[in-house]
This record gives sequence, C-alpha cells and structure tokens, in this order.
Amino acid sequence: MSLRIALVLNPLTLRRMGGEHAPFLARELLGKGHAVRAFGDVAGDIPQSGFDEEAGEGAAPLERIGLRGFDPDVIIAYDGHSPAAWRGARAARELKVPLVLVEAGFPAHGQPVERALRWIGRVLWGRLVRRTVARVVALDHAAEQQAGERGFRASVVTVQPSGVDGGVFRPGLSSDVLHRNGIHGRVLLHMGRVEPGRGIEVLIQAFARSLGRLQGWSLVFCGNGSFRPGARAVAERLGIGAHVHSIGINIDAELPGLLASSTALLVPVLDDDVASLKIRRSMACGVPVVASDVARLSGLVLNDVNGLVVEAGDLEAWQAAISRLAADPARRERWGLGALRHAEERFVWPEVANRFEEVLEGVVAERRASSERTRLQGASDDAEPDSGELSLAAVEATILEAGVLAGPAEEVG
Repeated sequence: MSLRIALVLNPLTLRRMGGEHAPFLARELLGKGHAVRAFGDVAGDIPQSGFDEEAGEGAAPLERIGLRGFDPDVIIAYDGHSPAAWRGARAARELKVPLVLVEAGFPAHGQPVERALRWIGRVLWGRLVRRTVARVVALDHAAEQQAGERGFRASVVTVQPSGVDGGVFRPGLSSDVLHRNGIHGRVLLHMGRVEPGRGIEVLIQAFARSLGRLQGWSLVFCGNGSFRPGARAVAERLGIGAHVHSIGINIDAELPGLLASSTALLVPVLDDDVASLKIRRSMACGVPVVASDVARLSGLVLNDVNGLVVEAGDLEAWQAAISRLAADPARRERWGLGALRHAEERFVWPEVANRFEEVLEGVVAERRASSERTRLQGASDDAEPDSGELSLAAVEATILEAGVLAGPAEEVG
C-alpha cells in the first residue's frame, strides 16, 4: 500500500545519536512510492515529496498547509520526551491516525539543557505520548531499555537497528591517510571521542601487553578529546609510543577508505554512551569489530562470527581478545566476511526500510480495522439515544481495542 507519511522532527535530535535515521529512512520510503513530508526539519536535511499532486495545479505547498493539511496515514516522531513527540501525539489523536515513535536511547547524562528538556517532556507530555503511540521502534537494546523505563509496554516496542550507506562504505576501498601519517602494517582502529572514562587507558594497556612491541602492528586513534595527551602519556610510559598514533581526517572524504584499510575496529567503551554507527560502517567495509559487552552494542557484534565481544573494562579480557585477533589471519578473514554478511542482511538502508515499512503498514491496517469495527458498532446502535459528542474515554477505549495504548497512567520517575 502507498502511504502518506509525516515525519515530525526535533532539530536537536537530528544532530545527535541516531540523527542519520530520519534522512535515510525518508529517502528509502520515497523510493518505495510513499508520500513523505518532514515537519520541524529547519535545516532541510530530509528528502521529501514535493507538492500535493491530488490538490491539483496551483495548490499551496505542504509547508504552508501544515501537518494536519497533509492528512497523513501515519505519523513518525523521534524521542518520546521531545516536543516533536508531543506535536506528533496531538496530531495523531486529532487526525485519528497511528503514531510510530523512534527511540535512539540517549544517555541519562548529557548537556544540562538536554536533560532539562527531557525532564520537561516527561512531566508535561510523557503520559500523552505513551497513551497515543502505536509502536515504538528502538534503534538498539539500550533504547529498548530506555523505552521500558519511560513506561512503554514491552508489547509495543520492537528493536530495529539503524542503517548504513552500503554504497559509500564497502570493502576494497583504499586510503592514503595511514601512509600520510607514517603508519604501516596492520591497524587496530579506535574511532570516536578520546575522553577519560571511555576505556581508552585499558585498551592501550591491553595493546602493550599483546602486540605493542611487535613490528607491523599499530593502534590508531581517530578522534578528538581531552584525553589525547593522556593517551599519549600512557603509551610513552608503557614504551609503545612508536606504535600508538592519533590522526585527524576529513570524515566525508577519508573515513570509508580508512575503515576499509584497517584490520579491525576496537570499541572499548564502559557504558552505553557510544554511537553504533561506527560499527555498522566498519562491518559494511568487511572489517571485524572487537567491542565491549554493553547493551547498546548487543546484537551488533556476534562473538566469533563477525568479531569478539569483550567484558567492558577488563584488562585481561581485552589483552586476550587482541592476542586472539592477531594470532590467526584465517579467523580474521572469516570474521570480516561475517561482518560484511551481517551488514548486508541487517544494516544496509533498503533492508532497514523494508522492516520499517512493515511496521508502518501494520499499524495503519490495525487502525483502519479498528475504525471499521467502530463504524459497524455505531450502525448497530443507531436505535439508542444519542449521547452527544464522543467522550475522551470512549476514544481511548477504541484505541485500547486496537492494542495501541502504550503505558500506565502514572509518571515514570
């Protein structure tokens, strides 16, 4: 079925974890023949349909007629405590269409303004969103846990990882970044913020105990952060400074080649404050991943299939994992093939969009079936006295019949 899909966005969310989901999802849904419009996308990052063809020549652009004038079949909103979720929930109730919420699972900490906004959202409209939502699509298991903490019923939550652009990130790419920085041989790559409390010191120590003094192996940090001098000091103190490097790159132009040229990606984080995008990109390049056993990365790295899963913060475990990675080229090749296969089956955007489309079509079919049952029930009750306008309780009873009420009435602390 061809659907009219409204994406209601929070500009702050687009710049944070999971922010790549909406633009790529919109592109794929458009390619499948759906009409897609974005509301709240102040930067214009979201691909979307143009004019409303059904309105005819001379009709006002949909930006001017607004969300309700678009008359969507389904509404997608991001982050249940954001103003976008509040706007989406109000419109979904008014238009009597299903609301699908995408949760990226933001860390509990973060900038004070972000924490304040989420607290406001929880207090002022968290209950409204929970009672309106038809499905919650959690982008990883940490987001699934957060959805439960926010009061959404487990029966309406499904985990669907975000995607990766398989046309950009693919095997066989080359890069001169390593040569330009005087790095030769096999590369264990760390990507992301170089900050205290992110497992970096443990990683350097594990590398020193395993490969740090062997020729032909390098530990490369690609990212900025306040701990870069500290990481350098740890490496020098352990006598492996010549094999530990920090580099900067042009992300758009040089990252695909750097990933594809690496031997493995190492993700030694201590908690769920980590973006999984780097892992999906690495796997799309056919590069295995060694990662900590935190909830956000669960299901991405399959132990001894496309890499290794290591106990977070455990020095001996990380030393053993790096040694195992280095010891057997055939095993590394098998893991690389497993990583590429996992990416092609789970993470490339056409596959992600197919699964998301199934969710959208399912909730729309449920809503239409519920509306038809309500219409038939109303026809059979024509002989009864008119009770006036339909009460809010009656509307909620109809939604409950469709199985889309999504949480208890009380607030979650």
